[in-house]
Amino acid sequence: MIVAKTFDELNIQELYQILRLRSEVFVVEQDCVYQDLDNKDQISIHVFQNEKDEIVAYTRIFKSGDYYKNPSIGRVVVSKKNRGKELGKKIMIYSIEYIKNNLKGEKIELSAQTYLDKFYKDLGFYKTGEDYLEDGIPHQRMIKEIN
Repeated sequence: MIVAKTFDELNIQELYQILRLRSEVFVVEQDCVYQDLDNKDQISIHVFQNEKDEIVAYTRIFKSGDYYKNPSIGRVVVSKKNRGKELGKKIMIYSIEYIKNNLKGEKIELSAQTYLDKFYKDLGFYKTGEDYLEDGIPHQRMIKEIN
């Protein structure tokens, strides 16, 4: 089941599992030392999928103006052992629908790792601007029209 919660609605176990999943993938698996705890979780909407009391997929959503001019999605992650089940696609579709139904904006913006270009393009995002390094990993800014 996929759910969306504000920071204050998360229980301690959910928060711990979210931070652990992000650390497992973004810090350990991708061998990238960076400050994941960036004081933005408190203003984010946390979208996650639970299977057997384990968070297996996650995104965080920002309202217009909290990160970009438009609503945005970030920290898109699926646990390594649960990849290949289209969980990333499912949680992104849920996140896009959440934004359409609950937040104001004509576009969704995100900063995508460039190797995931096709994944995001298949969801209707398009690249804008030049590639750049974020925490030593090639990224690109992408946009999706929602209205």
